[in-house]
Amino acid sequence: MEPDLFRFDDPHGFQRKRTNYFAWTILILFLIGLVFAVWLGSFYVLGQPERPESYRILKKLHKIETPKRFALTAAPAGEYLNPKQLYARYSAMGPAELARKNAELARNFIRNFQQVHGLVTYVVGRFNIMGARELTPDDTFDAGAVALARAVDQPELLLEHIFTTADTHDAELLTPRLAMGLDMNFERSHDLSAVIHAERLADGRIQITAIPLLYGSYAVTKGTGTFSLQPPTDLNLEAGWPVVKTADRHVAEVRYDGYREKLAPVSASLPIVGLPVAKTAAPSENALVRVESAVALGNESASSKLAANSGNHRLDVVPNDKTTTLVMAKPSPPPRLAKAAEASPSPNEIAVAAAASPSPTHQVLRALPLDSSNSAVAISSTTGATWKTFSPGQMPVGRLVDQGGLREVANNGLRGERVYLRGQFVVNFADGNRAVLRTTNGHGGSRPASFAHNARVIVDYPAGVSLPQPGSTLDRDSARPFEVTEVREQSDGQLNVFVREIMKQ
Repeated sequence: MEPDLFRFDDPHGFQRKRTNYFAWTILILFLIGLVFAVWLGSFYVLGQPERPESYRILKKLHKIETPKRFALTAAPAGEYLNPKQLYARYSAMGPAELARKNAELARNFIRNFQQVHGLVTYVVGRFNIMGARELTPDDTFDAGAVALARAVDQPELLLEHIFTTADTHDAELLTPRLAMGLDMNFERSHDLSAVIHAERLADGRIQITAIPLLYGSYAVTKGTGTFSLQPPTDLNLEAGWPVVKTADRHVAEVRYDGYREKLAPVSASLPIVGLPVAKTAAPSENALVRVESAVALGNESASSKLAANSGNHRLDVVPNDKTTTLVMAKPSPPPRLAKAAEASPSPNEIAVAAAASPSPTHQVLRALPLDSSNSAVAISSTTGATWKTFSPGQMPVGRLVDQGGLREVANNGLRGERVYLRGQFVVNFADGNRAVLRTTNGHGGSRPASFAHNARVIVDYPAGVSLPQPGSTLDRDSARPFEVTEVREQSDGQLNVFVREIMKQ
């Protein structure tokens, strides 16, 4: 019998269903589009964290690190531009180019400068504060203060410098210290204030935003106490840039102009926008400067203590008959950031070494040209500086080197570890609390005899310690070494070794 003859007589018979290929095609295309959109969206979000919506998403996904504190020796490579160079760079950019540059600057900062193409731009030069205010939750940064300043030798350049603190209480203490008329001096050897935004104002001026990557401590030369900074914990990118908006800037400028009018005899030499600059204004009697002291590392690792002690600082002021100069202790920057001293030491050369050396000893902050008429000569020593000293053999754990090992330190740096120097030395010169020594062949027999003529040791002594007499010989063994703070090699092979006396006497 034909099998299909009675197929319609069975009400429960099998009925074949057709596949809807069109619906499946639409579904597959939709899923492909969804995957493609997610893929593009991830590139958009990850590639542009400076956009408020991208930053918010990445924060929720825990893909954004908070801004971190950099050590001076581990900071991103950069270029140091003075006010004239900064103004020339950003004023030459068109609106579209400036917008792209600002996106790159903010992106680098948010990423903690981990994917920088090129060099980070650091600010150097002298700026005079026009006004300051405390940061609020409506600003880009959560706590701290912002100071609006004008470049002394390029009035068309304005700088808003961000000082971030741990909480609003610290900000309340910080803001009054950023007084109108205060000088802010940024120097290549120890300041790392990075540009993170540039804005062209309606009148053609440029307003840049900078933040110190060291987040160190600051003090006022004629004030008391210091204030310490902390990296911001969060960013409110919806607030936009710059931090000091147009209305606040106008108010600050009006007050600043009134302040300058009251000080007409003093400020007559200050540059005025639109008029040719006759000469650079005299330094302000009061200035905001960064201060940092050397702190004993104890038995902890150098790297952890560097981070922990970066906020502990001490201020020392050395007066003389003409001016008050702040002296400070600074960590060692890369050798490329400083110039070496000349070969034969003299009193003036020792002053230059004290002013320009970025070793962690108390240094004159401003490296001025030194001559017989310059008052900086009289205050170039580090008299008055103190740091922790130890009994023989009781200093913190570190690497001990003799004169022969200094070349390796000069080539590779301290690498974040404590290094001690032993050997026999002859005193060439001593003044204030600094002495210049020459190495001899008393220790380290493995080194060549000519090495003694190729190294100069510059020693800083704590306040109150008697200096060795010129011509005397110092014999320092493993129980009483010097602490090395920096070794720099000149083009002629001369080694300048900066050390501290850390032994109790």
